[in-house]
Amino acid sequence: MFQNVGFVGLMMILVVVLILFGPSKLPELGRAVGRTLFEFKASARELVGDDKEEEKDKERDREASVIKLKG
Repeated sequence: MFQNVGFVGLMMILVVVLILFGPSKLPELGRAVGRTLFEFKASARELVGDDKEEEKDKERDREASVIKLKG
């Protein structure tokens, strides 16, 4: 999507954002974007961690069933 946006394009976007929000709102906007990214990353890590835990539980169940069959 943004593969063709070069340095000049980024500078134009930054100028438009500065004009729209003004210099006083930029720090607040930056903080909000940072918090949003932090929460997104934390949620993604949690989802990946849940998937890994489920796989470990399934593997333990398989091992337990194999042990029961052997014993």
